[in-house]
Amino acid sequence: MQAFFQYNWMIRDQWYAWCETVPEEELLRQRTGGMGSILKNLFHIVDVEWSWIRLLEGKTEFQEDFDQFNSLEKVKALDVELRPEVKAYVEAWNSEMDSLPLVLPQEDGEVEILAAGEVMRHVIAHQIHHIGQLSVWSRELGKKPISPNLIGNALIKPQQQK
Repeated sequence: MQAFFQYNWMIRDQWYAWCETVPEEELLRQRTGGMGSILKNLFHIVDVEWSWIRLLEGKTEFQEDFDQFNSLEKVKALDVELRPEVKAYVEAWNSEMDSLPLVLPQEDGEVEILAAGEVMRHVIAHQIHHIGQLSVWSRELGKKPISPNLIGNALIKPQQQK
């Protein structure tokens, strides 16, 4: 689990660097798919990651509005602010937590009960999904997207051969 979060953070940071090579109006331009713009996609990834982790911690979820974070620097600063809490939770994760219940009250008074491991895996897949959209938009701009390759980043160390 930890390796996939590390991977997502590494890729996200590489996309932030990629964004620094693109005019801000292109980062904010309304596009088809995803959350509608490059910056909104990145903001949404940070928002969803932190919101779900807070819910797993028994805290209130993230309720910020993109209009308050509508520049690359603001999205990056938000990520820098929120990632330590997410990282601490992820680093404390173990397989015994997979089946812990997350109780989500619904508007109709019912409750939805999810397994914590399912939520953690959703958070991982959620970023990968939205990063794919950034890759499409990157190509539309005539720019090379960030490689999504997990292999070769030494996120999981092989055992030493005997």
